[in-house]
This record gives sequence, C-alpha cells and structure tokens, in this order.
Amino acid sequence: MTHVLLLGGTTGASQLAQALHQAGVPAVFSYAGVTQAPLAQPLPVRVGGFGGVPGLVQYLVDHGITHVVDATHPFAAQMSRRACEACAMAGVPLLALERAPWQPGPGDRWIDVPDMAAAAAALPAEATRVFLAVGRKQLQAFAGLGQHHYLLRLVDDPEPGSLPWPDAAVDLEVGRGPFSAEHDLALLRAHRVQWLVAKNAGGEATRGKLDAARALGLPVVMVQRPALPQRARTEDVGAVMRWLRHGVLPSEDVSAGTP
Repeated sequence: MTHVLLLGGTTGASQLAQALHQAGVPAVFSYAGVTQAPLAQPLPVRVGGFGGVPGLVQYLVDHGITHVVDATHPFAAQMSRRACEACAMAGVPLLALERAPWQPGPGDRWIDVPDMAAAAAALPAEATRVFLAVGRKQLQAFAGLGQHHYLLRLVDDPEPGSLPWPDAAVDLEVGRGPFSAEHDLALLRAHRVQWLVAKNAGGEATRGKLDAARALGLPVVMVQRPALPQRARTEDVGAVMRWLRHGVLPSEDVSAGTP
C-alpha cells in the first residue's frame, strides 16, 4: 500500500497535500519547523528534523514509507541532499516537486551571484536602500553592511534583538505570499527601495517583487540555487500523482540535479 512522506514548505507542497487528501492517498506532511505558524494541511503533520540521514532512513523504515516527495524550498539544500541519500539507502523512490527558476526578461537588470556572500559583495559600498528578500536565516551574510537601510519581509516577527543591524536601519513587513506586482510596486515606492536582493526561488507567489523592480528600473542581485544531487523532478502536481500510481514520469519531465 502506498504511504507517502511529503517534505513540504512550499505552495506546491500544499497543492500536492490537497491532491493526496482528495485522492485518499495515505501521506504524512513534514515541516522543518522554521516557521512559527505553518499553514494548516489536510494530512497528518510532523514538525522538526529527522536526526540526519540515519534518522530519516529509520523513519522511512519504521513508518512503512513507500514514496518520498521533496517539495521543500529550492534553497533547502541540506534537507534535499539528505533525502536523496536516505532514499537511496532505504530503497525508497524519491521525486522532487520543484518549480522552475526565474529567468530574466527584457528590462531586467539582474546581477547573478552564486551565494549570499557574493550577494553582499555585489551591493554598492555607498549607503543605499535595499529590499533584502532572502529570508530570516540568511540575514547574517549582510551583517557587516551597516551603512545600508534595509526593508525585510518575513513570515514571522523576528525575536527582539535578533536582527544584525540597529532597529533604525530596518523597515519590517510581516506577511505570507502570494504578493502581487501591484502590491510590491507600492511597497518598493513607499520605502524608496534602490536595490533588491532575492533568491531564485521560482514560482508565481513571490515573483511580484521582480516585476516591480523591472518597472522601477532597479538592479536585482539574484542568488542562484545551490547544486543538488541527481534526482527525478517535476513542476506538476498531476505528474506526481501519476508517478505515485504508475511509477513513471511523463517524458517532458526531467531527471537531473540543479545546475
């Protein structure tokens, strides 16, 4: 009998959870536990880590998991790498539900960088106003750039004193996507943003900031995705459901790691 472990945290993961629930497929939705108030799901939910690769292997065995779907954020590289290793050790099929990365279009002023350290180095030396749309865990890479004024958008309120700059240097917006281009255009204008730093997460829920930056002619420092091991992947929830039923992916889906 099919029993799915869904490694979640993305819009695609929530869409797949709904599809699994509606189809009556037994599944467990796993959250990493980073967000204080994760979205409610129609599946049984577990929160927290597994204890590395050995712990994940043990979980797969103990719970009779027959399939694993990695629908974590494209930048949750450690979890994705552990899932690849654990599934290989346990002999459990793995499929990544992964949205395609964004691509620059006409009018975009992107500066592609490989990681957060390079993103920090790409910002100008003189003081400027930066929309730092990289998530709470990545802020420390910019701690030494106290000359800038930052706009942050976080899912949860940060703990007092946890940000690496004085409060006066930060404007904070707490919210969960999706965010429209119109919303983000108004946001960037209201905070007089001059630079945007973003992770190439892909998808529609948070691409509004890129459309807004294009409209305003702003430079965008785009952090590219970390490299991941070879694995089957798809962008389509329907393809995941077919894979669970038949064990194969359509020919248009690919089997590859992130370049």
